Amino acid sequence: MSTPPQPPQPAGRPAQQPAVPPQPTAYPYPNPQSPPAGAFYAQPTLVGQPAPGQPQQGNPYAAPQYGPVPPAPPAGGGGAGRALLWAAVGAVVASAAWAAGVLLLGGKGDSADLRGYAAPSNMCSSADYGSFKDEYTQDDSSPTRTSLEDKALEESYCSLSLKKSGSSYADAYLTIQLDLHKKTDPGPEFTATWKNYGESHTGYDVDAVEGIGDEAYLISQDTTNGSSGGSRYATLAVRDGWVTYLMTYSTYVTSYDEDKDPPALTDVTDWLKTDTKTTLRQLQD
Repeated sequence: MSTPPQPPQPAGRPAQQPAVPPQPTAYPYPNPQSPPAGAFYAQPTLVGQPAPGQPQQGNPYAAPQYGPVPPAPPAGGGGAGRALLWAAVGAVVASAAWAAGVLLLGGKGDSADLRGYAAPSNMCSSADYGSFKDEYTQDDSSPTRTSLEDKALEESYCSLSLKKSGSSYADAYLTIQLDLHKKTDPGPEFTATWKNYGESHTGYDVDAVEGIGDEAYLISQDTTNGSSGGSRYATLAVRDGWVTYLMTYSTYVTSYDEDKDPPALTDVTDWLKTDTKTTLRQLQD
């Protein structure tokens, strides 16, 4: 799958040197990237001694020394002491403002948009699939269910066998899965996966569905050919904030199956939409 062209990036520009020597800074620690102004070796110097008329300079390439905030200078300590104190106070205030911005704007804090959903421990008993029960009247006595609870992801899953009246074996299958993404926004990948499903899987129809979550896609395929065989498949994929939900129906027609007349795919897709809306309402706190 090709990706859309990216806008051209601005060409890199060489860093321009300031027209005037660097000005003194209130930051209390040496800047390793700003050597003192003036030309080194402009006049002969003695080893270990500053040049005549020049103040003693620290090593401009020494690593900055970090440590506790310097204590306030004693009263009457002069302008230099006050400058150092106000520089330290300014650094503390700036750090506090940055931290407040992180909390207010999301930053690296907990910002998962879960919309009040909860992942049940038993999805089979929590989800609604009543629309299918007129066609498949027998209940599955032993459905498959799993759940996961982790700081990054909560998940609840159910797999049901659907049986018509009098059937000894499953005539169709229904799976339901809810995922609460607590650390990563699933939006971009969800859209890429389901909106473009027809590009990576041939023979499937993809339709956007309005009115369910932030975005929803219906994936369907019908390969049945009379009573000779084939399958009918449909998935409704929904994203609501950082929550994703899948409801999938599938049935297979072979010469060995008792059910030679599965429901029409249009009926199945309507059932998926109806039961998905009901289930999502029930799973919100």
